[in-house]
Amino acid sequence: MKISKDVVVSIEYTLRDDNGNVLDSSEGGEPLAYLHGNGNLIPGLEAQLEGKAANDTLKVVVAPADGYGELDAAQIVSVPKSQFAGVTDLAVGMQFTASGPEGQHVVTVTKIEDDTITVDGNHPLAGQTLTFDVKIIDVREATEEELSHGHVHGAGGHHH
Repeated sequence: MKISKDVVVSIEYTLRDDNGNVLDSSEGGEPLAYLHGNGNLIPGLEAQLEGKAANDTLKVVVAPADGYGELDAAQIVSVPKSQFAGVTDLAVGMQFTASGPEGQHVVTVTKIEDDTITVDGNHPLAGQTLTFDVKIIDVREATEEELSHGHVHGAGGHHH
């Protein structure tokens, strides 16, 4: 059975950044199961899996535009330290949930100067070219329930 819209695919994968550092991997855990063609994976990865079958292995290189987006300079803002009143041990790399016009998103502290904190609202992988090593474990028909919900139920059906 080939991968096409509305089939459930189980993959093992390792994700690396531009420098070859492993960012995420299913190794040692359950394969990732997802419903194909429903936006559950980043577009650049999903497109490359189309038409493949169980036991296929592939290396997929995803440009930022097809991954987590380009780096948006407008998402990097400096805020007064007073906005973090009550946060002890504020440090670079800490993540906070901020509320914006489009709902909640995560911001990462990138710089701390005296009374000014710089936070970056970009996805941590924005602007990065991503390389996935993928092995397709299983391809199956989706159940009615999975189709109506747009995602996989049961084992391995977690979201990224």
